[in-house]
Order: sequence, then C-alpha cells, then structure tokens
Amino acid sequence: MKNDFQHFLESLRVRQDKKISLKKDFRTNYSEKIIDKKEGEEKLAEGIENIARLQDKLYAYNGFSILIILQAMDAAGKDSAIKHVMSSLNPRGVQVTSFKVPSAEELSHDFLWRHVRALPPRGQIGIHNRSHYENVLVTRVHPEYVLTSNLPTINSLDDINEDFWQERFRQINRFEKNLSENGTVIIKFFLNLSKAEQKNRFLERIDNPKKNWKFSLEDVKEREHWDKYIRAYEAMLPATSTKHSPWYVIPADDKWFAHLCISTIADRVFGNLKSEYPVPDEEKKKGLAQAKKSLLAEGKKKKK
Repeated sequence: MKNDFQHFLESLRVRQDKKISLKKDFRTNYSEKIIDKKEGEEKLAEGIENIARLQDKLYAYNGFSILIILQAMDAAGKDSAIKHVMSSLNPRGVQVTSFKVPSAEELSHDFLWRHVRALPPRGQIGIHNRSHYENVLVTRVHPEYVLTSNLPTINSLDDINEDFWQERFRQINRFEKNLSENGTVIIKFFLNLSKAEQKNRFLERIDNPKKNWKFSLEDVKEREHWDKYIRAYEAMLPATSTKHSPWYVIPADDKWFAHLCISTIADRVFGNLKSEYPVPDEEKKKGLAQAKKSLLAEGKKKKK
C-alpha cells in the first residue's frame, strides 16, 4: 500500500521538456483504491505532525530555506491547502505571501523583483500563493498586461511571440537554479482542478453567505479563458520542471486527497534535507555547564 502510494505520487511529477496534455496525462480526481479517505486523513495528520518536527530542525540548523509554490485555477483550493497542510507550522518560521496585481512600483522593476523580496531567509519556510509564474500564465492569456511593464524590447503585442515566452522560461529556470545552489529548496504544486468542479465551487460560494466574500465576478470572466489557461500551463510546466525545482500536478477535485498528496511530498522533501540540531562545541559546552551550575546554586542560596 505504501509503495503503491509513493509510486502514484511520483507519477504526479512533471518531466522536464516532455510535452504534456493535462487532460490525458494527469487527472483531476482520485479514483484509485490505493488509500481510502479515513486512512488518508490519518496519514495526513501524521505527515502534518512530522513536517512540524522537521521545521524545528530546519529553523535550528539555519542552513537551508524552503520555498513552496502553489499555482492553480480559481477555486482550486490553494488557501485550503495552506490552512490544512501547514497548520502545525511554527508561525515564527513561516511566511505566506499572496501575490495580487502588481503595483506601479513593482511594474517599474523586472518581473522577478517582487518575488525575490518575498523569499524566505535561511531556516524558514516561504509559501507563495501564486508566484512569479503568473508572468507566464496570466500574461500569456492576457499579453496586453506585458505592455504595462514598459520593457525596452516590447513595443506592441506583435513583439510578444513564442521566443518571448521561451526566454521567460529560461529566466525563471536560471533564477530557481541560483536559489537552489544557494540553499533554497523549491517545491512546486499545480492544483489540477476540473472545469466542472470549479463551477460547483463557484456556485457554493454564491449560495453560501459565509463564502460570498470569496467570490468575484472577475473569476467568472477568467473562466471564459479556461482553454487558454490550460494551454499556458501545458507549455509552462514541462519547460520549468527541473531536477532542482520540480512541478507536481496534484488532483484537486477531492480536497482531502490533494492535501494528502501535498503533505506527503513536502514531508519527503523536508526529510531529505541534511538539517540537524547544532552540536555545541567545547566552549559552548563549558558555558552550558557553568550556567547549569549557577542555576542549581541559586536554589541552594534561597534555602539558606
């Protein structure tokens, strides 16, 4: 059972430069009988607890940082995944950043600038709810947005061709390779939601007053571009899924299973890090012994 599930998780990894079809090569729902919901929830709880222990080591070791990237269509469950999978993390060692429409200041810099500013320092975990990949997804569906950046080589929509996107992929790969070589471990998840399930979740947000705040008319407008977004993802995923920075396509129609997949993959990546609690040197040990001696003596003085 365990090996079957691990094999399934490995099948979610996108192979670099291998052409993909999200419809044919990856599923949005969970139909295997590898693990049932009850067992999955138990395994999820174990994984969440283990991630918390590994985070403590990561923070103490202070040698690596972890960047978790979540990309998806609207209503795919990015917020839910963060809430459930990362619920046990110590807030002092994790930072969640949600990227919205870039500001005028952000547009005056290169497209990676605002994402660099949100990178996690050593010993910490950064979670990016949407990310620098918006610049090859949303902008590919709406190339007119590129014009707002005032790039010196882009004067009209005609200049935004396939070479432009391929160059952006190369820039992203260089950026992530540099991060990896300097101690940032990157895990990237695409939550693969079906169009039918997105419709159901939109209707739920409309019908449930407590979820009205989650719904935006812009979401429905973007839904009209569904096929364009799928093609943008199919171009981006294999172009930017590398050995040091892989993409995993997570079935997102069943939230419990999506959470389980994300937590298990994250748990495995965290566990592979060579981060341990620092071992004190001799001078530190002497200091600890002296501190203990002083504290114990403090108690004896009070008794006298």
